Amino acid sequence: MQYYPSPEEVIEMDVLIQAVESAFVDHGTGRSVMPPKVYVDLPGGDFRTMPSYIPSLQTAGVKIVNVHPDNRKAGLPTVMAVTVLLDPPTGRPIAVLNATTLTDLRTGASAAVATRALAQKKKGTLGIIGSGRQANSGIRAIPLVFEPEEVLVWSRTRSNAERFAKNHSHLPVRVSDIETVAGADVLLTVTPSKVPLIKDKWISDGAHINAIGADAPGKQEIDPDILQRAFVIVDDMDQATHSGEVNMPIQKGIYSPSRIAGTLGEVLTGAVRRPFPDEITVFDSTGLSIMDLAAAHLAIGKGKVIDLPFMENSGMSDDPGVRE
Repeated sequence: MQYYPSPEEVIEMDVLIQAVESAFVDHGTGRSVMPPKVYVDLPGGDFRTMPSYIPSLQTAGVKIVNVHPDNRKAGLPTVMAVTVLLDPPTGRPIAVLNATTLTDLRTGASAAVATRALAQKKKGTLGIIGSGRQANSGIRAIPLVFEPEEVLVWSRTRSNAERFAKNHSHLPVRVSDIETVAGADVLLTVTPSKVPLIKDKWISDGAHINAIGADAPGKQEIDPDILQRAFVIVDDMDQATHSGEVNMPIQKGIYSPSRIAGTLGEVLTGAVRRPFPDEITVFDSTGLSIMDLAAAHLAIGKGKVIDLPFMENSGMSDDPGVRE
């Protein structure tokens, strides 16, 4: 068995976007197996297990990922993850990957896939609500499919937004107020908010929203009135209704799951129509295990690898070693 400590170093974002899109297509046509993620509450947060199997990649596995909002106080990331890959014919574990940064990258890639499929415009203003790790992956991925004439960013802490803008000075990024940012042609929301931040009146006709932050029950970033007048696409129906942007409006009885147009995979395969001109589009992303497997598959056999002993009588090496 092999351990990959930094798989993100060998993956190009444009290649990852295509791999994630292919995984969505498999999902949309029923060619992958993916039970809903399982949440386990812990004292300071939670952890989730995310299994799946993608026959087209001959890859199976599971990601284990935590979310602990106060980890920064301890000098740790809010989100940490490992992905374990299995050999489908035997079930033998073949690889363990540090998926912490990989999770950020595949999330940005999914937003790019959705933007390419759903956004009405191919260039214009990109707005980003939040300035953390997923904002960084989003600003890496989305400009590969949507030309940002201007990038507007807002964060609860202005200094964080200013640091974000400075770190991405190769793009026309500037800090602005939340209302102005929300009025962008393409909007990326990546906050852990439990109350709606984005008001309906701020959203223009034809805008596209990547709602990324709501990935657990109780989270919510956008005004439910936006959902009522938008063409809503989810990454997975079961996960979204349980823990996505639509979960709170559904629980409160102010939004019906029947209003969800379909999944991103169904849009990509043509099973669900593309949006009409001037229609607001929302991509409700909870994060799928198939995205993690697609990303992990790209890294296998590349970069730094540490051999780990496993099942000593299987003929595998007993001696851990590092190789490039």
